[in-house]
Amino acid sequence: MFALPQAGDRRGEIIKVLLSNGWDYMNGLLTMGKVGEPQIPTPEVLTKILVELGPFYVKLGQLLSTRPDLLPPRYINALTALQSNVPPLPWSAIDDLLQREFPQPLGETFQEIEPEPIAAGSIGQIHRAVLQSGETVAIKVKRPGIDAVVEQDSLLIKDVAELISRTEFGQNYDIVKLADEFTQTVKAELNFDTEAIYTNTLRSNLAKTTWFDPNQLVIPKVYWKLTNEKFLVLEWLDGVPILTADLSQPPSEKNITERKKEITTLLFRAFFQQLYVDGFFHADPHPGNIFYLEDGRLALIDCGMVGRLDPRTRQLLTEMLLAIVDLDAKRCAQLTVELSESVGHVNFQRLEVDYERMLRKYYDLSLSEFNFSEVVYEFLRIARVNKLKVPACLGLYAKCLANLEGAGRQFNPELNLFTEINPLITDLFRRQLFGTNPLQTALRTVLDLKAVSLKTPRQMDVLLDRLTTETLQWNVRIEGLEPLRRTIDKSANRLSFSIVLGSLIMGAAILSTGNDQQLTLIANVLFVAATVIGFWLVISILRSGRLK
Repeated sequence: MFALPQAGDRRGEIIKVLLSNGWDYMNGLLTMGKVGEPQIPTPEVLTKILVELGPFYVKLGQLLSTRPDLLPPRYINALTALQSNVPPLPWSAIDDLLQREFPQPLGETFQEIEPEPIAAGSIGQIHRAVLQSGETVAIKVKRPGIDAVVEQDSLLIKDVAELISRTEFGQNYDIVKLADEFTQTVKAELNFDTEAIYTNTLRSNLAKTTWFDPNQLVIPKVYWKLTNEKFLVLEWLDGVPILTADLSQPPSEKNITERKKEITTLLFRAFFQQLYVDGFFHADPHPGNIFYLEDGRLALIDCGMVGRLDPRTRQLLTEMLLAIVDLDAKRCAQLTVELSESVGHVNFQRLEVDYERMLRKYYDLSLSEFNFSEVVYEFLRIARVNKLKVPACLGLYAKCLANLEGAGRQFNPELNLFTEINPLITDLFRRQLFGTNPLQTALRTVLDLKAVSLKTPRQMDVLLDRLTTETLQWNVRIEGLEPLRRTIDKSANRLSFSIVLGSLIMGAAILSTGNDQQLTLIANVLFVAATVIGFWLVISILRSGRLK
């Protein structure tokens, strides 16, 4: 019987939830019944279990929704819709925590703090406050006791991962390692210092750009002296989620259609810079995290979930973007293999056929009708079914694009994605060719050419010398040649023994025709040797399984 770790009442709660939600495999396992082949629950059952288990498991479900390289689309869709229905803590609990652990005396720091929270989540809740300086800020307060809950549930998650590792899914993907990664991600979100660093990094990166006016995009300022592991104090931004914005009101004098186009252009340029230039991006740009401010600017909030892309991955993804636009299935297959972390035996022809099948439905569509995030999800699905393990960061990349494109199309149904990103693609390839500093790139190229020019004559001289003196040797390694060599050796050995066997039999037969007793004895010895060798040959052929 599967045993969850000793965790007090929590163990009983989890067993009760698992037994009551129709996960047949788990029910059989926990009740020592007939379990059959291990299986993960259906998307509906999985989401129901996660919601009932509480905020920590909902957070894990949300993280799993960022991994379309692991789960089929129906699981991703179900997990994406997960929301923590967490009631806010009473003000008395928050006030007590602030009084005890805030880095400075409350009376010296704040004029007032509103008791009613602006928002409440599984990890913390946000209150509006006014500093003694008169500045309005948002205080994010970590829920008391959440660290102990996360630590306890992390142990339970690891045991469940051990169970799922017996399934086909768990065997194809190192599910125990994944569980450890997810729990570490949740634990990182418990430290508000980390979110403060993420927020500041995004703010700094987006302040340096040539793709849009950085004054039109706001990332809230961090008040570092008031921020620590348990409290995050940010600049207060007056605005509303982008889908509820009233664009008919000033400050802009443009009509609503023009204003929507202007905002979507700003939004896509800001995120394409994060994804393809900076390699550090806000990974959760759903409409609730994109604010339209009273002064007409755009703001990104809630920077706790970020993704990272290294330079090589950014370059390959840029090429993949162009290959998708060109509907080039072969190039898509090549880039998928290049992106993969570990590549064993790859059926490249099947991979290319999968891309041909996927891209075929886009042949007759204009670029304005492309659903780019859907194509990226399909790319991850193809990698998964072909047993190619792509970097985990691509899950957040796909999630970011899906949220961004979804928010953009909801806000502006006339959105033409490729009109927005086409100038950016050109600039991205220019950056790849010449870098951000063309002079530095040119100097590096000159040095490389100089090194090649110095080495080449000497290398050619050595090559010609070896050719003329017949000392040139080639080291060639052909894949799969070693098994063939061993097979030929075995066949040659058997043939040699067969010839020896035939010779022994013929020699024994000739000697046995004489009347000399000594010759008869030798003939008998030869017959015995022939019999032993014959039996050995027959047995070796039968054991090889290649009698026919």
